[in-house]
Amino acid sequence: MAVIKIKDLTYYYPDAPKPALDSISLEIPAGQFLLLVGGSGCGKSTLVRALAGLIPDFYGGAYGGEVCINNQPIRQLEKRELVRQVGMVFQDPESQLVMNDVEQEVAFGLENIGLSNSLMKRRVMEVTGALALSGCLHSFIPELSGGQKQKVALASVLAMQPEILVLDEPTSQLDPIVGEEILTMIRRLNEENGLTVILVEQRLERCFHLADRVLVMENGRIDQDGAPDEVARRVVKNDTPFIPPLARLFAGAGYPDVPLTVKRGREILKSFNPFPHWNRQNRPGPKSPENRDECLVDIQNLWFTFPNGKEVLKNINLKIRPGDFTVIMGENAAGKTTLLKNINGLLKPGRGQVKVLNRDTGKLSVEELASTVGYLSQDPNDYLFLPTVREELAFTLNNLGLSGDRAGEETLAGLKLTPHAEANPRDLSAGERQRVALASVLVARPRLLLLDEPTRGLDYRLKAQLGNILRELQANGKAVLVVTHDVEFAAEYADNIVLMAGGMIIADGGKYEMLTRSTFYSPQISKLFNNIVDGVVTLEQGGKLLTQLQQLNKNKG
Repeated sequence: MAVIKIKDLTYYYPDAPKPALDSISLEIPAGQFLLLVGGSGCGKSTLVRALAGLIPDFYGGAYGGEVCINNQPIRQLEKRELVRQVGMVFQDPESQLVMNDVEQEVAFGLENIGLSNSLMKRRVMEVTGALALSGCLHSFIPELSGGQKQKVALASVLAMQPEILVLDEPTSQLDPIVGEEILTMIRRLNEENGLTVILVEQRLERCFHLADRVLVMENGRIDQDGAPDEVARRVVKNDTPFIPPLARLFAGAGYPDVPLTVKRGREILKSFNPFPHWNRQNRPGPKSPENRDECLVDIQNLWFTFPNGKEVLKNINLKIRPGDFTVIMGENAAGKTTLLKNINGLLKPGRGQVKVLNRDTGKLSVEELASTVGYLSQDPNDYLFLPTVREELAFTLNNLGLSGDRAGEETLAGLKLTPHAEANPRDLSAGERQRVALASVLVARPRLLLLDEPTRGLDYRLKAQLGNILRELQANGKAVLVVTHDVEFAAEYADNIVLMAGGMIIADGGKYEMLTRSTFYSPQISKLFNNIVDGVVTLEQGGKLLTQLQQLNKNKG
C-alpha cells in the first residue's frame, strides 16, 4: 500500500519562467528507502518540500496536481497532524534551528504537539544519545560547528517520531565517520521500525547501497526510476554522473554485475584466477610553478582560544606554497574552520604567528589581506545580498579596487553561471548559490584560496567542474586550501592531505599515503584495491587497472 501518492504535480516558483516540477506522478510504498538524486537545480529539494507541505504555502508560486499522504490530500491536513506524519531535515540546518540551546531545540517540536513532560524527556534522551549530542545539551547553538548543527536539526525531527522521514542532504557537513553512523542509523530505523525514508543526497558513495529504490531527476521530471544496480547500468550508458565511483567503475567497464558495496567489488576482483601481480601505481603530481620556493603562508606554533575559554587550536605548524592543493580533513569541531579564519585574518592568534607573504596577520585587517587571500565560508548565503549574480561579482572587484568586466564574464562562464547572470542569487538552488558565492571570491584572482566545504550541495558533475577550476588555478601558481569532509573530492583533486583532531594536526602528507589503508578516510576506489594494488586513489587509476584485468582474462579465455 502506497503511503505517498503524487499525481501530475507541477510547480512554478514565483516569477519563474520554467516549472521546478513538471507533471510528476509517483507512488512511494510504506517502509521504502528512496534515494533521490540529480543535478543542482533539477527539482529534488522542491519535490521534498512539496512532500513536507511547504509548497505553495511557504514559498508561494503556482501549484497544480495533488500530493496524498495515507490517501489524504496533503493540503487538507492540519499542520499539527502533518508534522506528526512527515518530518523534514533541511539542506541548511540553520534554517530550522530556532532555540538557544540543544535541549530546547530538540524539545521544541514535542512541546508544540503537546507531549507530556516525562515523554519529552525520554525522547530527548534517546535521540541526543543516538546522535552523540548528550554532552552538549546546554550548548549555545550559534557556537556549534556546522556538523553539530546538522545533527541537532536531525535530532529535533527524529524526536517527533514521524511515519515519513524526508532528508535533504543530511550529511553534507558531517565527517565521514559521523556521516556513516547517521545513515546507518536511518537505515536501521527504516528496517526495524518500518520508517519510510526519502533521502536527497549528493555524496552517493555513502548511501547508494542503502536504498531500495533510486530516482534520478532532470529538469523537474523523473528521468530514471529503479533498483540501484539497474539505475547504475542505465545512467552510465547515458553518461549521467549520478552514481557513486564504485558503481561507475564497474558499470563503465561493462560488467553485468554492478557492485553496490566495496565488499562485493572485492569479491569480483578476487574471482579472477590467477590474479595478476601489479606494482604500485604511478603517482602523477602537479607541475611545480616557478616561484615554488616562495612561502605564501607560514604558520608557527599557532594556538587559539575563544573568549568563552574553549581552546580550539593547539600548536599548529603548517606551510602553504604557490601551487599547493591541500585538503584539511578531520572530525567535526576539530578546529578546521577556525584555522582558515586565522589565516585570512578574521581571527587573531592567541599565541604563535600566522604570516601571509611574510606579513603577520595579527597586525593586518581582513581588508588588507583580501586581495591576496580569498575565503569562502560554509554558508554561501553570507555572500549573497545584491539583486543579480553579475552585481555580486562586480561588488567584489569594486570593493578591492579592481576592475575587469572580462574577469567577471570569465568567472561566470567557468562556473557555468552565465545563464543566471541576471538572476537574483537567492532565487537559485543551493548548489547554484554555492557556485555564485565561489565566483564572488574567485573573480578577484587571489593568490591563496581558502574554501570551507565548497562541495556541499554540488553534484558529481559540478564537483568535477569545481575540481578542474581549482586545478587550473593551481597550475597558474595559485595555492588552494580546502576544508572538506568529501573524501572522494579530496582523492580526485588534492595533492596533500592534513588530518586534524582535537585542535591539532595529527598527520599530513601526500594523498597517496594519507588516503590509503584507512578505514574511513579512504575513497571507494582505494578501499576496493586495498591490499591488492598499492597507491590506488583515483577513479582513473581504478579504471585502467580494471581494463587491464579484463584484457588479461580475455586473453586467458
